[in-house]
Amino acid sequence: MRISTSQMYSQSTSLMTKLTAQADKAQTQIATTKLGVTAVTDAAAYVKLQQITQATTADATYKSNINVASSVLAQTDQTLESVETQLQRALELATRAANDTLSDSDRAAIGEELSAIRDTLYGLANTKDDIRGQPLFGGVTGDSAYVKNDDGSISFAGTGEPSAIPVADGESIQPSISGQRVFTTDQADMFAIIGDLADALKSGTDVKAAAGTALTGINASLDQVTLARATIGARGARLDLKSEQMTAVAETRETMRSGIEDTDIASATIELQKALTVLSATQSTFTKLTSLSLFNYLK
Repeated sequence: MRISTSQMYSQSTSLMTKLTAQADKAQTQIATTKLGVTAVTDAAAYVKLQQITQATTADATYKSNINVASSVLAQTDQTLESVETQLQRALELATRAANDTLSDSDRAAIGEELSAIRDTLYGLANTKDDIRGQPLFGGVTGDSAYVKNDDGSISFAGTGEPSAIPVADGESIQPSISGQRVFTTDQADMFAIIGDLADALKSGTDVKAAAGTALTGINASLDQVTLARATIGARGARLDLKSEQMTAVAETRETMRSGIEDTDIASATIELQKALTVLSATQSTFTKLTSLSLFNYLK
């Protein structure tokens, strides 16, 4: 039987080329820690990786939005806590103002402090968030939430409720609250309540009646602030839950991605060693065969 020399060369060369390609592929997968999935090598896996990448990118945006919203909510709550502190002091002063034994100078001093509290509340009502520079309580528009009018009164200058921030597909949250639900509502206007009592104390006009009205109004204002803080707290808790859910989904998604795309180093190393071993043996055999005379193949 005559064995074709060209056939022997062709088969050996083809095998060595294949083994070399296998070794190179394994080495690349080990070095890059990636399997190198493409639309050609594995169309289904490639499409899945694209979907995972898109979802991860979207979540990164939502995660950033959650961080912004959480920060603004925290600042809103801190500001409302300061408002509560001012109102509680105003309540103490209003209680003292109702005391008939106070002198005119005492009442005037209380009136001055109440005026200062009103100014402080005005400043708090115009607080801007540290991240976006927007009024915390200004609704959707305007540079200031509240303005002082020519007659000295204070009124809301914003519009509606604050714009919501997207935190997931089809889900958004308001990071602050309108001042109309905190400082001035149909039930109470804390600026007017405190201002009227301050004016009455300074002028000495019907202080007892003014103090009684103020006590009712300040308590109502405190109730408003408490409700506002509860609303902000609930939104913060919702964001915390959303963040935890997003983290869990991200971990699951990363596990899926790794299973599709990442190299199993141990397995790849074994495949590399096998390919190199067979390649070495094939090269050795090929060298020996090619060194023989053509007559060694004839029988």
